[in-house]
This record gives sequence, C-alpha cells and structure tokens, in this order.
Amino acid sequence: MTGTTITLTNGIEMPTLGLGVFLAPAEQTAEAVSTAIGTGYRLIDTAAAYVNERAVGDGIRASGVDRDELFVTTKLWPGQYGDRAVHGFESSLGRLGLDYVDLYLLHWPVPTDFDATVQAYRAMDDLRADGRIRAIGVCNFLPHHLQRLEDETGLVPTLNQIELNPFYTQPDTRAANAERGIVTQAWAPIGGTYQRKQDVVTNGAPTPLEHPLITGLAQKYGKTPAQVVIRWHLDHGVSAIPKSVHATRIVENFDVFDFSLTLEEIAEIDALDTGVRAGGDPESFTADSYPTDIDAQ
Repeated sequence: MTGTTITLTNGIEMPTLGLGVFLAPAEQTAEAVSTAIGTGYRLIDTAAAYVNERAVGDGIRASGVDRDELFVTTKLWPGQYGDRAVHGFESSLGRLGLDYVDLYLLHWPVPTDFDATVQAYRAMDDLRADGRIRAIGVCNFLPHHLQRLEDETGLVPTLNQIELNPFYTQPDTRAANAERGIVTQAWAPIGGTYQRKQDVVTNGAPTPLEHPLITGLAQKYGKTPAQVVIRWHLDHGVSAIPKSVHATRIVENFDVFDFSLTLEEIAEIDALDTGVRAGGDPESFTADSYPTDIDAQ
C-alpha cells in the first residue's frame, strides 16, 4: 500500500491514512478535525462511544471541504446491538449532522450475545442498501468471529479495525482478513495504549516509539518515530488512524508518503511483537466492559 487510497471489496475508495479521535476530548476534537482536513486528511474515524461525534461534525463543517470529498467512519456500541441498531445509527448521524456515513462498524464482537451482534449487522446492511451507509464492517473481530458472522449472515465485512502496532501485530487476524478480502485497519497504530499498561511490555521500552529499533530508523530516514511506525503499517498494506489533537503531530503523522522501509526493516519491526494486547479483549467484551450512556449525549 504505497498509495493514498485503497479499494474496499464493494468498489469504494477509502483513504489509507486517517485521523482517529479515540479519547480526544470533545472540546479539542473539532479543531483537530478541521486541522487534519486542512492538512490533507480525508478519512476521519469516530464512534458513538467516544462522545465526540458532535465535535467531529463541527470540525468537518469548519474545514470548508465538501462532504463528498471526505470519508467518515463511526461505530455502533454493543449496548445498541440487536433491535436498537437502527436507533443507534440514526442517533450517530444526528450528532454528526450528516446525511450518510461512508463506513459504519460494529464496535466489538459480543461472544456472550452473538445473536444480537448478528441482528445488528443485518440492520446495518439494510441501512447500506438504503444508501445511508456506503460500506459496513467490524472492529476487534478475531478470525472465528469473522467466520461466525459470515456463516450466519452470508455477509463479509469490508474492513476489520483492530488493535495493531509493533508490540501487538496480530498476524493470525491479519491473515484471516486478507483471506476474505477484508481491509485491516489499525487503531492505536503507534502503540499509545501501552502507556497505560507498561507492565506487559517486554521489549525494553514502554512504547514502540521509544524502542531503539524505531528511534534508529527514525534517525536514518530523517523522520519521527511515529512516522516510521505509520509507514510500517502502510508498507504492510494496513490502513491506520493515528490519534492526536496537537496540530504539529497531526501534520507530522500525515507526512509519510515520501519514504518506505526495506523488507528487512519491516521484518525487524515485526519481531518486536509481545503477543500481548493493551486494549480490551474481544473474547470477553460486553457493553459493560466500558460502561457508557450513549443516549445521554
């Protein structure tokens, strides 16, 4: 993936690199989104559970860029799976102030109530057929979740957004995505989640950005450690949505299309994998894992 876009299985072009707003305070999100769009980003990723969809919409309108030039993703929270899925979607659309979204995702699998997960996905496909969503996908699905979803719905997601960074590379899930033509997209792509879980890191650095291999490559290429890690994702054919509310970092994170890593360097970064996730566990996730009142927004 050396270009700036990738084609989903339904033929829709999606930018390879976008701005994520997970944990971005609502009061800083609009400016971050407007700054990103002004920098050249065209993919903006949010979620109902991030409690900043309104600010994302404000940032989009403040940017002055036409809606049809942007690719907007949001996500359905597990608490609104089942027969509440359409309500959840319409609420997100209202908060964003948009007529449609480009990509709508199930935020997590819920193995303890997969029937509700399936029901929600079918409702999302109906919304796609009605033209209110351009593409549908999932987040945090492991290979057996993908298989079960396909077995029960006959639908293959266009994209699977997963925790992915040099300390947690998820080769099995990436391979399962590739086998089905599913685009892999990385959340927390530069490994910021490890700042909250340093006890599991065994590579001699608390985050990938501080690892000597990454800092050495940054020096070699005249780039920042974050730029090296983002380039690693793109060289693997993975879409990435790094999060920042700081203008200088937003700009830096987008300046990654003028270099590539060698195959040897990519393999060396791959070898940093700890096999330990820093975020939630898809095998045990429920709406109560991160309690949030979506309708109170």
